[in-house]
Amino acid sequence: MSERGGRFEGGVMPYAPVRADAPGCSRETAITITDLNEATRTIIESSFGRFWVKGEVGDFKTNKNGHWYFSLRDRQSQMACVIWAKDQRGIPAPPDDGMQVLVQAQLTMYPANGRLQLRIASIEAAGEGLWRKAMQQTIDRLNADGLLAPERKRPLPRYPRVIAIVTSMTGAALRDIISVASRRRPGLRIVVSGTSVQGDDAPAEIVAAIRRVMMWRKAQVLIVGRGGGSREDLWAFNDERVARAIAACTIPVVSAVGHEIDTTVCDLVSDARAATPSAAAEMVIPTIADMRSVLVASRRRLTGAVQRRADFAARDLRGVARDMKLASMRTVDSRRAVIANTAGRLNALSPLATLERGYSVARSPSGETLASASQFVVGEEFELLLRDGSVRATTRQVENKSKPDN
Repeated sequence: MSERGGRFEGGVMPYAPVRADAPGCSRETAITITDLNEATRTIIESSFGRFWVKGEVGDFKTNKNGHWYFSLRDRQSQMACVIWAKDQRGIPAPPDDGMQVLVQAQLTMYPANGRLQLRIASIEAAGEGLWRKAMQQTIDRLNADGLLAPERKRPLPRYPRVIAIVTSMTGAALRDIISVASRRRPGLRIVVSGTSVQGDDAPAEIVAAIRRVMMWRKAQVLIVGRGGGSREDLWAFNDERVARAIAACTIPVVSAVGHEIDTTVCDLVSDARAATPSAAAEMVIPTIADMRSVLVASRRRLTGAVQRRADFAARDLRGVARDMKLASMRTVDSRRAVIANTAGRLNALSPLATLERGYSVARSPSGETLASASQFVVGEEFELLLRDGSVRATTRQVENKSKPDN
């Protein structure tokens, strides 16, 4: 630098006249260490704007107020760093020891101990280290609560009458979904719960939009998503609040965030994931032709089922008729055997059977059977029945063997 008119090109005087009564210029005006450190901090902060620094993170720790403290170092030197809690909003996750980072910082001094440090406003890890870490931490917490379990996945309704969409009212995603719906199923009712889909306020707005759909209670399925964008643009759909709102939704949810190569936490917690918003619409909205094909196939299955049932019924009736016939025949044979047995017994007891064996039966003129000698009267006629005829006779003498001899 060269001096011009008592000033340097850098804008800072190398020295300036000091008044005799200025603080610190004499024993009487000596200043305190606190005043010195405050003045030093003021000079440092006013002399340096924000600048980028790269280095390796070391000795990371968090205090009770949520502030992050660590050091940035290279092979030869290190510098203390701090990220105040209020500055952490745009940082996805705290850095790990040994991580190579690029930070935007301002040089300052902590007055309490006179230590120089970097106050960091933003931090970027090499590659996607911080973003990947933040996403994995969210996934781990959701997984610990069972919100990523496969058995939680609900099937999508086959023929929804009302579809709800949570997305930007002006985004390409909404236009794509409406275009697909009008082509595949004209007249389908679509309700949009509008929200911003990127930025610091997006997660809270997305959660509120999902809750509005739940309170409405008329949609059968919900599509949550947006079109493609950078990692930062899609980051709202990696927010844990959004993921938990999707998990708590009372109807099936399809996540349609970004393009096919993009994967978010919302994709993992939703009931189904579509590569794009258009694909989500095709997933939940069957075409008229598809519905007609399903009806035709259902009719064929129903007709076939009815025919099979009729065939089964006819076969059952034939079987019942056959069984009834066999049962009837067995009953008749059984009854015939019983009758034959009874007839044989009756025949054995019949007087005719006795006659067949050579015996005869005497009857009075009135037809009464004369079975005892006391029934015969001497000189009275009677009829003697034989096997092959009858003989009329007269009683000449009666001998009753039951009376004792005189």
